[in-house]
Amino acid sequence: MIDDAPAKPAALKRRLGLVLLVLYGTGITVGAGIYVLIGAVAGHAGIYTPWAFGVAAIVMGLTVASYIELSTRFPVSAGEAAYVKAAFNFRPLSTATGLFTVVVGLISASTVTLGSVGYVRQFVELPQVVMVIAIVVLLGAIAGWGILESVVIASLFTLIEVGGLVAIIVAGIYGNVPIAASLAPPPFDPVILSGVGFASLLAFFAFIGFEDLANVVEEIKMPYRDLPRAMILTLLISTCLYISTAAIAVSSVSLEELSASSAPLSLVFQKVAGVSPMTISAIAIFATLNTILAQMTLATRVLYGMARQGDLPSLLGRVHTKTSTPLVATVLTVFIVIALALTVPFERLAESTSLATLAIFALVNLSLLRLRYIGFHSNTPHISVPIWVPWLGLLTCLGMIASALT
Repeated sequence: MIDDAPAKPAALKRRLGLVLLVLYGTGITVGAGIYVLIGAVAGHAGIYTPWAFGVAAIVMGLTVASYIELSTRFPVSAGEAAYVKAAFNFRPLSTATGLFTVVVGLISASTVTLGSVGYVRQFVELPQVVMVIAIVVLLGAIAGWGILESVVIASLFTLIEVGGLVAIIVAGIYGNVPIAASLAPPPFDPVILSGVGFASLLAFFAFIGFEDLANVVEEIKMPYRDLPRAMILTLLISTCLYISTAAIAVSSVSLEELSASSAPLSLVFQKVAGVSPMTISAIAIFATLNTILAQMTLATRVLYGMARQGDLPSLLGRVHTKTSTPLVATVLTVFIVIALALTVPFERLAESTSLATLAIFALVNLSLLRLRYIGFHSNTPHISVPIWVPWLGLLTCLGMIASALT
């Protein structure tokens, strides 16, 4: 007999466990942050750069908690759009939120691509256009290969990039780098506090990554158990690495050199360890490639999720039967990342990413408050956080946006 029933469209497969999730989340976060932004952050916060990373971590921690509740209530790709849709039942707003999330992923990938080029140029001198295209196309091919393959490669990159930071920290400790001044609270000086405040906005970009975990939830084996743990561990590991590395960086290299360098951690490693900066530059290449790969994966999964929810053309929601990945969305992502990287300056990309992400996070916190207010009932088991968490998350995100715009 012939079965005339239409075949179900290919779907994403659940292939990810806790260890891979933590490596994936940490790799995204660390690659985007300390390797690329330490110089820019130090240029504004000066010796108090570790405090800028600390402030950004506190703001991010509140929103992480809100994401944990919402991602267990709504374990779907394009999570932010789903949260807003459930809270406000207004499709144009949920669609705009999803598209805004895609834009953040694309701008973030473009930002780190430019940071990666700065390190690659220490080994290969090619035109920036050629290097940008080569990097993005290669990582796009990996993203289209498969989620397990992409995350395994990203996890290997994570081990390398975290190893580089640990090497700097150990070298700083054994070299008796005087970090006490950088860890002391900044004085109550409007100019200094303003600098630290703006630097924390740039440093906030360094913590972007955990929300990528929420958008691969349909590919996690046990999302209710493993996703919250992975988010918390990602934030804790990244914060410890950032503050320690930032303290050593600003205490061992002059602020002028650090903020002007296109490969700032190579300079730090040379100062504290007395070895060739090429070592840390090679590690930094893996770190930045890791983040580009993850942010491109984020963008494609949100495009996929929105297409499946009917907010975008169904073509973007098609999953290839062999790779189990949304190939059309991946190709679109590659083209846009290349275009942004070749046309927009680095620091403007980083600042734009931070502001856009803060706006999304504010809306996510507001969505959780709205869901609590209307007494929304979830059919899936979920984690609940105290009501003050989304309130503080919303207020801190709005406060950082206001400080950046004034």
